[in-house]
Amino acid sequence: MANIKSAKKRILVSRRQNLRNRMIKSAVKTALKKVTMTVQSGDAAKTEAAYRAAVSLVDKAVVKGVMHKNAAAHKKAQLAALVSAK
Repeated sequence: MANIKSAKKRILVSRRQNLRNRMIKSAVKTALKKVTMTVQSGDAAKTEAAYRAAVSLVDKAVVKGVMHKNAAAHKKAQLAALVSAK
């Protein structure tokens, strides 16, 4: 355990940030899974809504610094290809 006050604070802050990042990553993964599930179900309206929600969450993750912009672009391109294929 750290003895210096600033080091103790950094530990607390990094724990909070780690929790926040995990929550955002988990929400993005869930949204991506929802898109794939709706594509498989064949419902075009639900697929479009899930796709828009997923793209929005991915963009928000980039803004918050959780995901790199190129990784986000890759995920969005994969989703777009999946949605347009059906």
